[in-house]
Amino acid sequence: MAGVGKLLKTAQKMQRSIESLQAQLEAREIDVTAGGGAVKVKVNAGGKFMALSLDPEFLKEDPKLVADTILAAIQDAGKQAKDVNESEMQKVTSAFQMPGIF
Repeated sequence: MAGVGKLLKTAQKMQRSIESLQAQLEAREIDVTAGGGAVKVKVNAGGKFMALSLDPEFLKEDPKLVADTILAAIQDAGKQAKDVNESEMQKVTSAFQMPGIF
């Protein structure tokens, strides 16, 4: 049963590493702009949206254009956060190879 103890210790170490990474991702900010800088979105790498900024002049444009540009910026920010999150998580989990589990 020595293998089970080693496996448990490895799993606990991986859990601590993941928790540490999650805290780092929450602190890492990603800035996304759209519409030539008229729309700015800030999201953290954990996927939480932090801020949305709109140029007042841009709001005078066609409402559909404004809505589409805002949506595009939000979607891009979400994708970038997800990509960073998955990439960083892969680095952590690949360091802990557990035969028969991963």
